[in-house]
Amino acid sequence: MIADDPRARGEPEPPASAARRLVRAALKGSLATLDRQTGHPYASLVLVATEPDGAPLFLISRLAWHTRNLEADARASLLLDGTGGLAEPLTGGRLTLIGEVRPTASATARGRFLARHPGAEGYAGFADFSMYAMAVARAHWVGGFGRIVDLAPADLATDVAGAADLIAAETGILAHMNADHADAVALYATALAQKPPGSWRMSGIDPDGIDLLHCTTNDAARIDFDTRVRTPDAARAALISLARRARGVGQGGTQA
Repeated sequence: MIADDPRARGEPEPPASAARRLVRAALKGSLATLDRQTGHPYASLVLVATEPDGAPLFLISRLAWHTRNLEADARASLLLDGTGGLAEPLTGGRLTLIGEVRPTASATARGRFLARHPGAEGYAGFADFSMYAMAVARAHWVGGFGRIVDLAPADLATDVAGAADLIAAETGILAHMNADHADAVALYATALAQKPPGSWRMSGIDPDGIDLLHCTTNDAARIDFDTRVRTPDAARAALISLARRARGVGQGGTQA
């Protein structure tokens, strides 16, 4: 949570928190499936989004090798790389998720994926493309040399119990924030996520926080709420609190 973010004090972020942040901020990953003919690992680049509970989502074509592999054996792993921009990549964070990837009929999957990847609108309606979700069985976090931790699914998941109204209101909240409060969204990115200025928009909201997307540079950010929210009213209060905090940082204050 931002109010108790160790990074603001110059301390390492706890592994579970850093891993959750990477899952939410990632736009792409390396999906490894089992080759249906030889059984060898087959790794491919995929775009990634998340469900409200944090489950990874993919919009993939059944013509692709990885999809054909999944039809034969749903076991897979997903590597998310958080080392971009580092002079020494092995000092940065990366996360391997291990589980099964299957088609999903979730009511939120397609909308959340397209909010994260607007360019996918051009092919999302093709007959061979479908939404898939990953059920994570375990995870392996490497935060740099000597910072290696195995994580359980519960360490990564967002508790969505009691948050049905918030999830149902997500599309409206995003539209309102991006149309009427674009200045606040941009300030979230620059002041709280330490991102460069530009055209930022909210691409997701869940009980634990918000996802941001730069409209032209394919950059993304994750910002956690101070406390978990479960209703649209609570989300509104949390967004106002973030804006106040961001303005304080912009005026020379700190996040802590």
